[in-house]
Amino acid sequence: MILASLMNIFWLGIKEIRSLMSDTVMVLFVVYAFTLAIYVQATGTSSEVNNASIAFVDEDHSALSQELFNAFYPPRFKYPELVDASVVQEAMDRGLYMFVVSLPPRFELDLRAGRNPAIQVSIDATAMQQAGIGAGYIRNIITDRVSSFLERTDLASPPPIQIVVRRLFNPNAESSWFKSVVAIINQISLLTVILTGAAVIREREHGTLEHLLVMPLTAFEIAMAKVWANSLVILIATAASLFLIVQWALKVPFAGSFTLWFVGVLLYLFFATALGIFLGTISRSMAQFALLIILVIVVLMLLSGGSTPVESQPRWLQALTYFLPARHFVSFSQVIIYRGGGLSAVWQEFLMVAGVGLAFFVYSLALFRKSIAASK
Repeated sequence: MILASLMNIFWLGIKEIRSLMSDTVMVLFVVYAFTLAIYVQATGTSSEVNNASIAFVDEDHSALSQELFNAFYPPRFKYPELVDASVVQEAMDRGLYMFVVSLPPRFELDLRAGRNPAIQVSIDATAMQQAGIGAGYIRNIITDRVSSFLERTDLASPPPIQIVVRRLFNPNAESSWFKSVVAIINQISLLTVILTGAAVIREREHGTLEHLLVMPLTAFEIAMAKVWANSLVILIATAASLFLIVQWALKVPFAGSFTLWFVGVLLYLFFATALGIFLGTISRSMAQFALLIILVIVVLMLLSGGSTPVESQPRWLQALTYFLPARHFVSFSQVIIYRGGGLSAVWQEFLMVAGVGLAFFVYSLALFRKSIAASK
């Protein structure tokens, strides 16, 4: 009896895969979502300063001013240009430079004399995020160069403290390392729900659900076939995207165990397919299903911690998101991929995803069974 049920689930799953493969638009959508969409999301926008235009107004003409001028170079900044102070305002108005550093006369002499000369940095803040980050880069570069320059002189002015910053897991703070993994997580949530829910609605609209009802099949077998078939498609797409796009094209390192992460992905796919079955069951048309996808998936992405940290959310909302498998999926993905954590670091997230996924699957299966019974 069990063997017959497993065979039914297997062949129904094969039917699901064949049905998906015959839908050219859906296949192209899956390929796009796990390739070009992830690459564009990871590289299309960046929080780092890259090739920022910068100019210098050098009224000191000293060795130190020349050293500061040579301290800026690609990829963070373009090679700087020397300009006259009289053209700075016009150049900034025309958007020729994002940053203009003005060094006053007698700058090096004042430093040697122990005085504190001021450096003016004019910033085009229309690109607000880049301007803020770039100002920090300029401050750090100038401070380091001035400090190293003064150490070669008789002036001894050691700082009272020295702060040493070490960035773990992403030393160069490259946003593509973070965005590419978050993009894969979001695509897994989106595509799994879409494929599973669309399969339920497609069978109802095409009349194949009625064909299944006259066969000796149970609601559990029909639902499990959709779970394993769509999960297999997403799992293969995820593996291809991880190795070809994230690691090969974007050069993002994977610190932890591939096997452990894919075990976690399987647990999350069980919840996501159950969610797809639930939405496909309560939707009466593909248009209604699409509207529900927007409402549900956007909320999952926003509350999962992938877009904004969970800690920045209100406390009452943090308590609610604890029961969202998407939050635990993002959490154990970051632990495994970025920090190289093992099972001892993520078993609680695994258990939570499995528990909530199982409970939601039981509820979705009951609703799906009731929907099938009403169709008979």
